[in-house]
Amino acid sequence: MRLNPPLQDWHDQVVWIIGASTGIGAATAHQLHAQGARVIVSARDQAGLDRFVREHPGALAIALDVTREDTMKAALEQVLASFGRIDLVAYSAGYYQEMGAADFDLDIARRHLAVNFEGALILLSLLLPVMLRQGRGHLSLIASVAGYRGLPKAMAYGPTKAALQHLADNLYLDLHPRGIGVSVINPGFVDTPLTAGNTFTMPALISPEQAATQILEGWRQGRFEIHFPRRFSNWLKLLSHLPHRAYFAAVKMATGT
Repeated sequence: MRLNPPLQDWHDQVVWIIGASTGIGAATAHQLHAQGARVIVSARDQAGLDRFVREHPGALAIALDVTREDTMKAALEQVLASFGRIDLVAYSAGYYQEMGAADFDLDIARRHLAVNFEGALILLSLLLPVMLRQGRGHLSLIASVAGYRGLPKAMAYGPTKAALQHLADNLYLDLHPRGIGVSVINPGFVDTPLTAGNTFTMPALISPEQAATQILEGWRQGRFEIHFPRRFSNWLKLLSHLPHRAYFAAVKMATGT
């Protein structure tokens, strides 16, 4: 169902991908550049950003740390100084480490919160005044199917992604009447540096390039929630509607926990 204006022609569109040195962010930036967008890539990894710019002439790299407001503010100012506007921002920065109750670590949990959620809030505090002045643009938050409901070993990661999903709902209700698009992206398992350390089998694993194709297709269709791969994400969405007793039993059966 189309809830946003469809994004179909990327020629000369100013798009800023935060968390773009590897994985889904880098693959999405690559496809947008190939379709004529004016791409800005940001992350902490300066070497990764420089490599992207070498391979994508005309792209702009701005290093930043999403947990530091000063670097986020400086990056936004550089984007506006270079292009004068922003057509789309995708928050793809993420941190992930397996964690269950038996190995709970407060510092690691706080790191998840800082990167996955608080960084998005810092971005909003700086970006929303710009987009509201423009009266146009699109904001996309990359969450995860792990945010639908609780899962084993996702004690730190899952809640931050659920928070992003809730945040996207609120943003859509407030910004859609003002002409600003909002989407939330909920990938399943994607073969990235974040998932490389998983000690369990990842069903329906896809490549970052496949994920990026799904994201651009979702934007083209004007969807609010973009989830994939459907053979996995639809199953999790169905499970999420079960009552607790049935849900816990189904997860236990599926995961062997």
